[in-house]
Order: sequence, then C-alpha cells, then structure tokens
Amino acid sequence: MGLFNRGSKPGVPLNGHEPSTNGHAPEREPVAPERSLEPDAPENEPSAAEEPPTVEETPAAEGAKSADEAVTSDGTPASADEPQIDGDSTIEQAVAASSGPPVNQEPPDPEDEGRITATDALTPSRRPGAKIPGAAIGDESERRAKIISFANQKGGVAKTTTTLNLAVAFAESGHEVLAVDLDPQGNLTMSQGIDPDKVDASMYDVLVDHIPIRDVIHKREIDIAVASIDLAGAEIAMSMQIGRERSLEKALSAVIDDYDFVCIDTPPSLGLLTVNALTASDKVIVPVQCEYLSMRGLVQLQNTLQMIRENLNPRVQIEGILPTMLDSRTVHAKEAVEILEENFGELVFKSRIRKAIKFAEAPVRGASVLKYDPKGNAASYYRELAKEVLTNGAS
Repeated sequence: MGLFNRGSKPGVPLNGHEPSTNGHAPEREPVAPERSLEPDAPENEPSAAEEPPTVEETPAAEGAKSADEAVTSDGTPASADEPQIDGDSTIEQAVAASSGPPVNQEPPDPEDEGRITATDALTPSRRPGAKIPGAAIGDESERRAKIISFANQKGGVAKTTTTLNLAVAFAESGHEVLAVDLDPQGNLTMSQGIDPDKVDASMYDVLVDHIPIRDVIHKREIDIAVASIDLAGAEIAMSMQIGRERSLEKALSAVIDDYDFVCIDTPPSLGLLTVNALTASDKVIVPVQCEYLSMRGLVQLQNTLQMIRENLNPRVQIEGILPTMLDSRTVHAKEAVEILEENFGELVFKSRIRKAIKFAEAPVRGASVLKYDPKGNAASYYRELAKEVLTNGAS
C-alpha cells in the first residue's frame, strides 16, 4: 500500500485520538478546532433562552470575541479593523484570526499627484530629451561637447594622424578640444611629445581604477588624455567589472561641458576599448586607406556599430568615411575611391587626405602637421576636413 494511501491502523480511533493506557481516549485539543453540536454557553455568551447569533462562528475565530463584542481593558469598544483574541486562544488561532482579508486602502492623497508610481519606477521609458538608461552623459542637446571616435579595426590607415590633426584644426577654429588616446601603443600621446612610459597615470587608471580623467589630461596643442602600455591589459582587467562598456562614458561625464569636441583615438581592433569609445560617442569617423583590403573591414565595423546601437548607444552614427593615404598617381587608388562612393554614397567625405612626407616628420617633433608645417599641403587637407565636419558632416 502506498505512502499516501494508507488505511486506518487497528486500535486507533478514526477521530485522530491515540488510545490511553486506561482504555479511554485522552482529551486533546485538535489542530483545527471543530464546533461541537451542543456547545456549552460560556458566562459571557447569551443564555439559551436568548436568540442565537445569525452568523455562525468560523473555527478560526472560535474562542475569540466578535468585533462588536470586543472591548478594551478600560471598557471602550475596540477597533473593528483589528481582530480581538481571547486570552484562552492558542497561538494558531491568533494567527488565523489576524490573517483576514486586507483592509480597504485609503483614497489617494491629492498631494501625491505627479509622483512616480512603482510601475513607472520598475519599467522606465525614455522621454524626449531624457538620458538614455544607464548613460552618464546624455544626448548632444543636453551638453556642450560633441564626441567623435576615429575607428577602423585595420591598422595603418591614419587613425592617429587624423585624430590629432583634425582636433588641432578644430582648435584653430576657436573650439576647446580634448583628445583621448585609447590605443595601448600610445602613438597619439607620443605625437604630442609625451613619453607614454613616463606618465604617472594614464587612461588605464581611468578605466580600471576609476580615477578622475582630469588626472591624466596634459595640455599641449590641445588637451590630451594620455595612454600607456598598461592599456594592453585593460580589457582583461575590465572584463569582470559591471558596466565595463560604459567606463569611458562615465569618466567623460566629469569634463563633458569643458570642451566643444572630444576626439577619441581607438586601437586597431573591435575589442572592449573600441566598444567603450563607440558607446560614449555621438559620431564615428572611419579613416580608410585607399586600398581594396582596407575597405573590406568596413562591413565588420558596420555590424559592430549596429550592435552598439541596439544594446548600448542608440545615438551613435557614422559621421563620414575618410579616404586617406591617397596616391592620385595610381589607378588602384582612384578605383578604390570609386568603390567607396558607389557603396557608401554621401557617407564618403569630399575631403581627401593624400600622402605626404610631413605626416611622418611631424610626430618626431612632437607636433601636429598644422604646427610643424602650417602652410603646407598636408595641413590644408585637415583644415578642409575640419571645415566640412563643422559645416554639415559628410553630406
């Protein structure tokens, strides 16, 4: 016979009492009290001659006075909202008597009008002009600085050269500019005459140890948040952090109203450092060397941007695709530009960055090409690009 299908034991009454040694079932209080057919009327109950109550007491409230009969110790009627428990009641009966239906809630206070509800707090929705959930810097309309990342997972396409020289061209136009070096190679830092191996703190400390970004900003032609080789281990160190994709965004929130432009140089990969840059950015400028293999990476970058828009930063868009290192003497370079324009149309900047030896010479002097050779063709390329970006972007 199964565990849950037992019969009655011999010698055990069906009423649940165990037999005693003298042959009589001892009187014991049942777990769930049952009402006797002929209860003895207690002294404080109406006599048998009086009319019995119309509502039968429930077992849970047996032994307790009704709300109308209950009185306090000083003789005043008790509140009907609180069940009164007789002194002889058991703990189980007290709990059962106190677990009645909830009392009707009071009507809403007029002063509470306009306060956020629990539902709104748990399921926030974005209102026009409100910050993106989790964002530290909000939309462009809410702050001074426009944040531009320079990204391409392929190396050697003039990302660092473009970041520095466009930032300096912005500064020449009267804007306050911050350049952020997120490349562990530290080329942007070295291009301003700063040794990455001798800095006291770098963007590694900002992203991993969360020190203020002001502590790593050096003033040169433009303000620059410096990098060091430590950044090579930043992605591993950040991998266990909560909100690691927004570390740069939160750091920039402290200085976002001090500048008109923030230009971010990214490493040649689509890892966590680049994701941080894209999550913090409004726009992305994609330098592309005018060669076929260099252009193939654009598809992967577009896929990464789509992922960022869907999950982290819906405002980020491509500002433009910039043809760099153009050698107009070769047929291949011309064909590469034509392929770019056929596939990306108005996203391709009208400006062209042609090859020039000055771009290699300027970093040796710790300067931008605009300072190193201010009247040369190389400087004019980036001044034209700055004018195009300040006017209407790539369109």
